[in-house]
Amino acid sequence: MSILFNRKRWLWIIPYLFLGPWLIGILVFSAIPILSSLYLSFTNYNFVSSPDWIGLKNYITMFTSDPQYWQALKVTLIYVLVAVPLELAFALFLALLLNRGIRGLGFYRAVYYIPSLIGGSVAIAILWQQVFGDHGMVNQVLGLIGIDMPSWVGTPDYAIWSIIFLKVWQFGSPMVIFLAGLKQIPPDYYEASSLDGAGKWSQFFHITLPILSPIVLFNAIMQIISSFQAFTPAYIISNGTGGPVNSTLFYTLYLYQNGFGNFQMGYASAMAWALLIIIACFTGLIFLTTKKWVHYAD
Repeated sequence: MSILFNRKRWLWIIPYLFLGPWLIGILVFSAIPILSSLYLSFTNYNFVSSPDWIGLKNYITMFTSDPQYWQALKVTLIYVLVAVPLELAFALFLALLLNRGIRGLGFYRAVYYIPSLIGGSVAIAILWQQVFGDHGMVNQVLGLIGIDMPSWVGTPDYAIWSIIFLKVWQFGSPMVIFLAGLKQIPPDYYEASSLDGAGKWSQFFHITLPILSPIVLFNAIMQIISSFQAFTPAYIISNGTGGPVNSTLFYTLYLYQNGFGNFQMGYASAMAWALLIIIACFTGLIFLTTKKWVHYAD
């Protein structure tokens, strides 16, 4: 009896033994680096000397006397506000096409999802740089119809658009989610509305879009967060400079330049925490508007 009692006393340890490796991983690879970066954001640290506590100086410099910071934030905001709506609209358009009961749906869904898997890679960014170059495929096609364009990636007015098009091309992930949502809409809704004389556009705006609104919200939040964190395309296409004339100086690229180019790790950490706050505010504002346009099933 005493052996059975002692065994039960130690049974509570078993769940923690299984959770132990995961908890240690979270502590070592997440919690400690996060807290360390928060501490470094209040210091002057350059990899060589020990961190020197300077309080809020990094944040004050960032917001008051660093014009490059505001340029990077401006470029990133343009990218987010243009690329995300275009990507979601294109993803929803293709999801609507695939929802029309075409044959080989699984094949098309897999093919369209591939850009989401490889679109953020270095190889695709290099390919994109060539495609939108002075003698790239895009300019060659435009030349066939009499449109003479300069290098997209080498012209300040067009460079950001080459990266926006790359983001739109990565439509696969939101498209698959939209398609799953469309499959859940009962056909009876459309049949009943057709009997009442509703057309396709009326059905889309009064049935499809309201029912999909929670999915639109989810996709929008996920794509906004990933767009604020975009780094690889801007780094590869601009060769790490953010050019031409800082037209592709993304926030994360400028953060990288400060941290690993200028060895201002304290300043880069402050930028990272400022980005976290910007993303939180951005998503918070979206959630505040959800009562007006997001409709949940009762």
